[in-house]
Amino acid sequence: MSLGLQSFGASPVSRWVAGFVWRLEHAFERARASGRAEDDTRLRIFFVLALFAASFATLGVGATRAALFSGLRGGDAYAPPVGAARADLVDRNGQLLAADLLHYGLYLDPREIWDVAETRRLLASTLNVTPERLERALRSKRRIFLVGGLTPAQKARIHEFGLPGVSFEPEQRRVYPLGYTAAHVIGFSDSGGEGLSGAEAALNEDIRGAAAKHGTVPLSIDLRVQAALEDELYSAVSEFRPKGAVGLVTDVHTGEILGMASYPTFDPNKAGQASDYARTNRAAATVFEMGSTFKAFTVAIGLDSGVASPSSTFDAREPYKLGYRTIHDYHAARKILTLVEVFQHSSNIGTAKLAHGVGAERMGKYFQALGLTQPAKVELIESARPLTPKKWDDDAVASTSFGHGMNVSPLALARAMGAILNGGKLAPMTIRKQEPGYLPEGPRVMSEQTTLQMLSIMRANVTGGSGKSADVPGLSVGGKTGTGEKYDPAIRGYNHQRQVSSFAAVFPTDGPVDAKRYFVLILMDEPHGTAKTFGFSTGGWVAAPAAGRVIERIAPFLGVERKEDAVQIAAAAPAVSEDGH
Repeated sequence: MSLGLQSFGASPVSRWVAGFVWRLEHAFERARASGRAEDDTRLRIFFVLALFAASFATLGVGATRAALFSGLRGGDAYAPPVGAARADLVDRNGQLLAADLLHYGLYLDPREIWDVAETRRLLASTLNVTPERLERALRSKRRIFLVGGLTPAQKARIHEFGLPGVSFEPEQRRVYPLGYTAAHVIGFSDSGGEGLSGAEAALNEDIRGAAAKHGTVPLSIDLRVQAALEDELYSAVSEFRPKGAVGLVTDVHTGEILGMASYPTFDPNKAGQASDYARTNRAAATVFEMGSTFKAFTVAIGLDSGVASPSSTFDAREPYKLGYRTIHDYHAARKILTLVEVFQHSSNIGTAKLAHGVGAERMGKYFQALGLTQPAKVELIESARPLTPKKWDDDAVASTSFGHGMNVSPLALARAMGAILNGGKLAPMTIRKQEPGYLPEGPRVMSEQTTLQMLSIMRANVTGGSGKSADVPGLSVGGKTGTGEKYDPAIRGYNHQRQVSSFAAVFPTDGPVDAKRYFVLILMDEPHGTAKTFGFSTGGWVAAPAAGRVIERIAPFLGVERKEDAVQIAAAAPAVSEDGH
């Protein structure tokens, strides 16, 4: 390439002006090529002003343009700068997720074309370009950009035609070979090499740095886990027709995100054609009232604070009046319940009484310690801020104890769940692959004893409570259903027909605190019941079965072997006949 910025000498100002003028010239040509008259006129004016300004920083406009475009008629001498190189993204096992590929832009210089008709015929039969655009280029009085994104094979084919006046410029293109798979984890970048979402944005500098060293950037996700998660989530979406859905698989000890899916999704190769709605990562950027999955936090807080034990009892025979609120159970047991039974029956009354016993101030401090009052700590720039009570009083605590009055992202929920399931440490979430033996630093928010008790109680809920449909023989699954009714401004209250239904699962629940352990979340935003579910669209019906299927499929990939279920505290509790609220 004959063009070199060294033509301007060593001055940084001169080099900047050269690059700036080149970019303006390139934009000018693209506007003309695409037929945008308004942009063309605006760029003409801006270009003239820019050249006028540049004359004060260099030896003059003529010298500047002469240096920039000397060799213009030499075809390939006019080479645009390639966007910043980006390293390959791979999954934790080295499978390719994103890569830079060299493409080419095709330019025409009508002044050098010998046979216009032949050039028109060959290019029209080879390129995906409109006749109008091709004709404008052929009538141009200067070298002009025609089309970009040509593969090396396409370039070679056109080159074999031997057409004078046709030249090529290299273009770096980011490609995503898996299309829709893991789209919200990977994200996408712009044509200039800037990450805009997902890992592409969150790890932007790492990706560029690794490219300079010819390395790769491994993410935490496992494509096998991701594929199973997406398959089961989208199958449930097809059945229950929600407006949105989320699937998550995390390692509770390391905070690594092994799988993350958001519906609707998009193809990052065509991100510009997707709607904002499809590009939104609902696992990170959307907050929900989670409903009864929050009861896991309330029960854990009650245990950790010493206010209750698994055998503590709560009178759920009558609605519970607290301040101006009267709290009811979705399916009233109308009896005195142990703490384990409160969890199994998903009793709002029992949970609110437990929270009242803990106290508003202490409940608020625990929620803060669990990270529920801040955006989830994760590299993703999309991580959303929660909606929390203005003050932690009895009314707020009563509502939040069973998942109303507080909106958090699924990732924030997963992080807090990790803390109560990993021995009590609040670890940051991460989309980076970590080295074997990695254990993140984090504050202790609960005791190891609380973790063991919660694992037992969550297991009891699957063997004899609202999570029965998530059970997988031999894998010791535990979990909690959640059904949050959405607030509807039109009726100034909660709409029973609009629900956020979820299942938060953990497996395996047996073994010591530091045993290998994973968290799985399936969430559906406004699902619809079916004849198969008797019209119910609650967490136990629409989310728990999908979570169980995900666990059954991913356990072998994670090295979790099936075995006889270990004896759990309260695992022999009688089955609960209710709809999985």
